[in-house]
Amino acid sequence: MPRPFTRLHEPWAFVRHFTPNWFAMTMGTGVVALVLAALPWDFPARLWLAETVWVLALLLFGLFTLLFVARLLLFRDTVRPMLEHPVQSMFLGAIPMGLVPIINGLPMFLGEAAVPLAHVLWWLDVVLALGVAFGVPYLMFTRQQHALERLTGVWLLPIVAPGVAAGAAGLLAPQLPVAAAQLMVIVGYVLWGLSLSLAVGLITLVLLRLALHKLPDTDFAATSWLPLGPLATGCLGLLTLGQAAPHAWQGTPLAGMAELAQQLGLVGGLALWGAGLWWLVAASLFTHHYIRRELPFNLGWWGFTFPLGVFTLATLALYRQFGVELFGLFGVLLAVKLALIWQLVLRRTLQGLWHGELFRAPCLATQACR
Repeated sequence: MPRPFTRLHEPWAFVRHFTPNWFAMTMGTGVVALVLAALPWDFPARLWLAETVWVLALLLFGLFTLLFVARLLLFRDTVRPMLEHPVQSMFLGAIPMGLVPIINGLPMFLGEAAVPLAHVLWWLDVVLALGVAFGVPYLMFTRQQHALERLTGVWLLPIVAPGVAAGAAGLLAPQLPVAAAQLMVIVGYVLWGLSLSLAVGLITLVLLRLALHKLPDTDFAATSWLPLGPLATGCLGLLTLGQAAPHAWQGTPLAGMAELAQQLGLVGGLALWGAGLWWLVAASLFTHHYIRRELPFNLGWWGFTFPLGVFTLATLALYRQFGVELFGLFGVLLAVKLALIWQLVLRRTLQGLWHGELFRAPCLATQACR
């Protein structure tokens, strides 16, 4: 068996070249755990398998956090190139999004005792998500170089992070005291509106770019799936926040509005699910087009997992709330597809990790950036 890191191009490259792209692995792994737990039909060891995958996501997030902090502290000369890089900086949004499946899984797998910890971590996630959602676009407008022909769905990553946190708010709020739940639901709706409004505008630009300049290069094949993410998180956020609203305002003058929010969540969720269905089909066709050619593996392949996983969660949520068997069956089919893609991308990642070839930060690719 070959020695590990045989293709590591410089000592400590796994720290110096550690990029926020790695947190997309936590996103994809964490969402697989949540999908397994949400499946409507049971099978032997389903919950055990879901918890095992969630623990893996937790360990990965902890490891990646240590490596990323080590890069920031030990190789401070790499921070500015990372922030000014027009692609690598976008993946800063993967950090708060990678934390959300960990937060959602705490009460799910560890019980009520973990709710206070999940509550604290959710507020930390909100701070991180807002910092990325405001900070990265500011760098785009002031420091980075962009062009329409180079636009891809990766632009969505920083602004989707608040929307992912909004969906988590709807799941966590019913487990909190009323006062805390009220504040969480209010902030959740603000995050949802902030994220989805910007995402819709960017998705429009992505459609324009596709019409004018066709599909991106094979290195960016997975970015075709990224517009599915904000539509799916928007759907899931409306559903979960709508379900949490009656608990948050029970016995108050706003109880009627909370019931309305629950009903609007169902209608709005269906509408956003329909928009997501279009992107699901379109992205599948784009991927079929790409696989006719050789697809070089990179960490961007994890973009195949999280959008599909969140759309699967939204589909299963619609099944639970409407009771329509078609949603349940479709959700299970999506879950099977997600599991197959996840194991493929995980295997390729482990191969690249073993050889050390994945530790090449794009912003450090030229001597001028070193």
